[in-house]
Amino acid sequence: MSALSSLRSQFGPPLSRREWLRLSAAGVAAFSTSGWIERLAAATADHPQRQRACILLWMSGGPSQIDTFDLKPGHRNGGPFREIPTSAPGVRISEHLPRIAQQMQDMVIVRSMSTREGDHGRATYYLHTGYLPQGAIQFPTLGSLLSKELGASDAALPNFVSIAPFRAFNAAAYGSGFLGPQYAPLLVGDRGNNQFIVQQQGQDNIRDALRVEDLAPPSEVNRSQVDARIDLLEQMERDFAARHPGVSPQSHLTAYNRAVRLMRTSAARAFNVDEEPAAIRDRYGRTLFGQGCLLARRLVERGVPFVEVNLGNFAGGMNWDTHGNNFDIVRRLSGELDPAWATLMSDLRDRGLLDSTLIVWMGEFGRTPQLEGGNGRNHFPNAWTTVLAGGGLRGGQVWGRTSPDGSRVEAERPTSVPDFFATICLALGIDPVNTRNMSNVNRPIRIADNDAQPIRSIVRA
Repeated sequence: MSALSSLRSQFGPPLSRREWLRLSAAGVAAFSTSGWIERLAAATADHPQRQRACILLWMSGGPSQIDTFDLKPGHRNGGPFREIPTSAPGVRISEHLPRIAQQMQDMVIVRSMSTREGDHGRATYYLHTGYLPQGAIQFPTLGSLLSKELGASDAALPNFVSIAPFRAFNAAAYGSGFLGPQYAPLLVGDRGNNQFIVQQQGQDNIRDALRVEDLAPPSEVNRSQVDARIDLLEQMERDFAARHPGVSPQSHLTAYNRAVRLMRTSAARAFNVDEEPAAIRDRYGRTLFGQGCLLARRLVERGVPFVEVNLGNFAGGMNWDTHGNNFDIVRRLSGELDPAWATLMSDLRDRGLLDSTLIVWMGEFGRTPQLEGGNGRNHFPNAWTTVLAGGGLRGGQVWGRTSPDGSRVEAERPTSVPDFFATICLALGIDPVNTRNMSNVNRPIRIADNDAQPIRSIVRA
């Protein structure tokens, strides 16, 4: 008898995802410390009703395509890095991504990205929302858009979690915009955008940074006192919001209700990566990004539909904005990226979750093919690379080609940001054009612009 059949025989017909989350919110699943919830998650991973999820790996600063996924060996622009073969015939990537290379059968490299946005702030906004800033319209970030379509309003865990975001370039790129505060991300490991300090202070601080703060009451306050105080504060919050309607009171009330929901269930344990075996944590890498990817897997496993994990901080100089010392920095960042991303994919695959989870790798733009002073590469939006992996894709292929010097898109058509957004939506089973949301200016807005042309050949029918 299969594990799923065994669970069905013990507990009757399988609960829908919404029913299960309602039980979790009510505290019925509080006994998950026995490992039962993990076994149930593993048994139901292949269930046809399982919702899809998306993990965005955001490379803050703009990664060099020519030193990662679109090398130019033999050309003077190419630099010192060698190409290596991958698990997909004919596809070759950087020697500093050897573990990712072994996952290429489930990945698609898009080498034809092209925009006109070379400014960090505007490009960060564009790649997060799918739209350039347009006056009064407050466009939502991708995580808000997709979690609205894929998530459940009564989930115990947030539908959108952003891990260690670097928001200094454009804070609006990380907001829920006209969708409202109920679709805003839970920020974890934010710490004032200063990831360098968190990483330098040791493993305990990285672990603590990934937990949701202030969910446990003080030890001297008992459960009945906590409930009484929460009930009183809830009444005050509702009364204030009723007397002062508006975005700010509603945002505060939404955040408060979300925190209370987490406090009253065992769901917050998802943020405790210490529950994972040491060997698993080591495989991801004992860095903020590595442990962030592990946390992303734990969240997706528990039904969170969208998680964003950032790699690249600006306080310590370890980011993808490599105007100087490009090769050393890219080598070091690749050393963080490679084990974390590769282990994330293998971990999801082992749990039966990779086919329902889409992984998106991107930054705000690429880097110039030609080297600048100090062995650096400048901003380059003309021809650069993104990568898709996991669920909904026909993996093991490359879309697009750049010229031998890397300066322009040469094969197929250039891929715009709306094209890329539309492709993500298709892979997740979302109609990118006909799915619309009413904006703050009372105008319906599509997830992807009306002119978007998704790359249909890389998406499974």
